[in-house]
Amino acid sequence: MSLPAFATDMTLGARAHRVAAVAGEFADRVDREGRFPKEAVDAMKAERLLGLQIPIAFGGEGASMTELAEICSILGQACASSAMVFAMHQIKVSSLVEHGSESAWHMDFMRELAARQLLVASATTEAGIGGNMRNSICAIEIAKGAEGDICRLTKDATVISYGLHGDAIMVTSRSHENAAPSDQVMTVFRRGQYTLEKTVDWDTLGMRGTCSDGFLFKGEAPAAQIFPKPFAEIAAQSMLATSHLLWSAVWYGIAADAVLRAQAFVRAAARKAGGTQPPGATRLAEASNLLQLLKANIIAGLKVYADAKADPDQLSSMAFSIAMNNVKLASSETILTIINQAMIICGIMGYKNGTPYSLGRHLRDAHSAQLMISNDRILGNTSTMLLVQKPDTSLIG
Repeated sequence: MSLPAFATDMTLGARAHRVAAVAGEFADRVDREGRFPKEAVDAMKAERLLGLQIPIAFGGEGASMTELAEICSILGQACASSAMVFAMHQIKVSSLVEHGSESAWHMDFMRELAARQLLVASATTEAGIGGNMRNSICAIEIAKGAEGDICRLTKDATVISYGLHGDAIMVTSRSHENAAPSDQVMTVFRRGQYTLEKTVDWDTLGMRGTCSDGFLFKGEAPAAQIFPKPFAEIAAQSMLATSHLLWSAVWYGIAADAVLRAQAFVRAAARKAGGTQPPGATRLAEASNLLQLLKANIIAGLKVYADAKADPDQLSSMAFSIAMNNVKLASSETILTIINQAMIICGIMGYKNGTPYSLGRHLRDAHSAQLMISNDRILGNTSTMLLVQKPDTSLIG
């Protein structure tokens, strides 16, 4: 996809809004047909958004987490599935950026990703582990090959994010046959180095366009493609924060668009009522208040992450994990209240599909938030940490 002739503004915001325009055009069809948002992802590649996070030295733009979150929110206001694909890709890229600089292969892969705008998928869940990505049943096998060590992996992955559409997949496993379930590594497998046999269809209530079917994954690649650092370190220092922050930004985008639709409905009602305040106006004020709280929660989380980036020990600390968990919990619960308020404001016009005020897709997409990762699991982890970690009660930090 080539850039429009008028695409002279190459700021990140302008590029994101151009992609959002494409995503919004196809959002209802993507949702209705449960298909991959190809048009939006092609636009992301044309606007060179997929390699944003890659350091400038490797051909990227060194975008910050705050910049990525802003793009997630812009895309989320147009098409939640497209925004979630972008977010999940950037979560995987964050692992590459933060933990691949000590490996020649991973540095070369960063250069190629930035140059070719490769889309990276994720396979961190597995049949038999109940959604706990910090445990694996499958184990990577390393063997001697004619041109060096090779690795082989078979994984019964219950979910692979947009698995059929990725240019590469990052897959977790035990580090060897006798390793404990939590002794994990993550490996990059490029398209052509693996096969996928579908086992589970992604026929879901919302986020239908992420096309995260389940597959029996079988891969073989040079062993150099295994990340040099344990997955426990990768998960704690990059995936935890980026997942909770970027997902929250997507959810904020969904909620923000719902509030905009509710506002448009109230304004139209006010015009018809000759200046009399419509019944939904008070609820609109309440929804606006909640949206501001949601925004403040995410901004605060982004600041905590930026401050912690300078200290690897802080990134792995309980206090940091609790802070990131709380961002996710608050975001995933608040959006449902906001969208429900917007639905009540818009009434039957929000409940119906195909109107300017339709909110069914927003509500269905938002219900995924408490399940990615399960809020009950996060609450359990946080409660365990709070047995030994004093809560941060400072106002400023």
